[in-house]
Amino acid sequence: MKANAKNIRISPKKLRVVAEVVRGMDAGEALKFLKFAPKKGADLLYKVVHAAVNNAVHNDSQKAEDLRIDTLIVTKGIVYKRGRPVSRGRMHPILKRTSNVKLELQAK
Repeated sequence: MKANAKNIRISPKKLRVVAEVVRGMDAGEALKFLKFAPKKGADLLYKVVHAAVNNAVHNDSQKAEDLRIDTLIVTKGIVYKRGRPVSRGRMHPILKRTSNVKLELQAK
């Protein structure tokens, strides 16, 4: 009853804001919240929670309404390094950060 997502194109700081709200909720309640939350991270976490629920139902023969989020960990992924050209042939760095999400569900 796990789901992982690696190198999601959002910074971990922004994704943790949504993860704090969802952590510990029932899976169905979390899906309802994430579907209408006005954050980019909510859409990305919705996919991970939905995948974990489907894994539990299909692989472990669990009921979807009996699941709740046990652990939700957001860690730093790889960082894409880009640059913005400025005067005198120099460059200002642009860091495009990514996140890794590890989600585990638990039956009530």
